[in-house]
Amino acid sequence: CACPRCGQGKLFVGLLTIRNQCSVCDFDYSRLNADDGPAFFIIVIYSAIILLLAAWFQFSFEPPVWVHLVVWLPIIVVGAISLMRPFKAWLIAQQFRHDVDDDADKTR
Repeated sequence: CACPRCGQGKLFVGLLTIRNQCSVCDFDYSRLNADDGPAFFIIVIYSAIILLLAAWFQFSFEPPVWVHLVVWLPIIVVGAISLMRPFKAWLIAQQFRHDVDDDADKTR
């Protein structure tokens, strides 16, 4: 969750808000944008893992539905929120690494 160019400046201000620029090397973050990419990866990958665990839990212990809600709802919410920041930072770092410029689409 650091600057993709220098690795020292902070990338985020707050939980998921990207800074305008790096405080160390003044790299402009405005051209890098993860949009909904992190949410997509979390929905697809994390929900598949949770679904498999919930199915195993159901078939192994056969709990009532309210136990599933008590167990899985906090795991889903806390896990998804805690994964958003590193996934967003990873996607932004990949955009920087592969020189993806947000303005390239606007010139076509």
